[in-house]
Amino acid sequence: MKTSTPVCVWPVGAELAEGPLWQAEENAVYFVDIKGRNIHRLSIATGLKETWPAPAQPGFVAPLGDGRFVCGLPDGLYRFDAGTGQFSILKEVEAHLPGNRLNDGFVDASGHLWFGSMDDAEEQPTGSLYRASNDGELAVQDSGYVITNGPAMSPDGRTLYHNDTLRRVVYAFEVSEDGTLSGKRTFASITGDGYPDGMAVDADGFVWVALFGGWRIERFSPDGKFVEQVPFPCANITKLAFGGDDLRTAYVSTAWKGLSQEERLKQPLAGGLFSFRSPTPGQPQAHCTKGFSQ
Repeated sequence: MKTSTPVCVWPVGAELAEGPLWQAEENAVYFVDIKGRNIHRLSIATGLKETWPAPAQPGFVAPLGDGRFVCGLPDGLYRFDAGTGQFSILKEVEAHLPGNRLNDGFVDASGHLWFGSMDDAEEQPTGSLYRASNDGELAVQDSGYVITNGPAMSPDGRTLYHNDTLRRVVYAFEVSEDGTLSGKRTFASITGDGYPDGMAVDADGFVWVALFGGWRIERFSPDGKFVEQVPFPCANITKLAFGGDDLRTAYVSTAWKGLSQEERLKQPLAGGLFSFRSPTPGQPQAHCTKGFSQ
């Protein structure tokens, strides 16, 4: 089986769509529009499309279960209830850095939440990578980023990948038993057009990196070697998540942020949600069971 050509499954026209999240129990994919301040849901079985307004820029949603999520807003972590559309504060983050916002997160197989912060103006290296502990306390695992992106984990849970978007580098860290990171190293550098944005790791440990401004997703082997690319009909690819009954359908968010009017006319599907079929399944989506009660 070869990687199929991406198709747009929802031309929603998001300014900055991010963070696709597969929910097997709902047979649906969620994603956010950061600049549009919306959370979207697409039911794969019925085609039903739903949208909830967020009170501020949502960087990501991570599943708690039963239609509830942890949502990263600029000033902290919130509980989002899809049943009511309501948001309630869980924990403030970086109150001393009002120019920052939260950006991109994921839940590892053990149920712990990882996420990054960034300078919303995309100028200062004030961003950090966080991990939530069993009691919900947040620990900085790395810092000095202008734009953080794509925390993702290897199938054995021993390697965490994280992107420094503006430096165009994918880092790899060793993960200890207690979740502490060490041994930071360059896993891959982007040499063509584009900046590493969100990413996902498949069941074989291959790392799929979405490239903002790069018109593609690149796939790397577990030892950091480039393997293949998946071209798209729009420039800004932001993140992917594996879903479907066999976890071989990748759902991909895109954006029109930063495009001129002329470029947008040439890229009418920019900001849409895409999908393609992968030769390798992804990893199952874990729920956030550590640190935050439902």
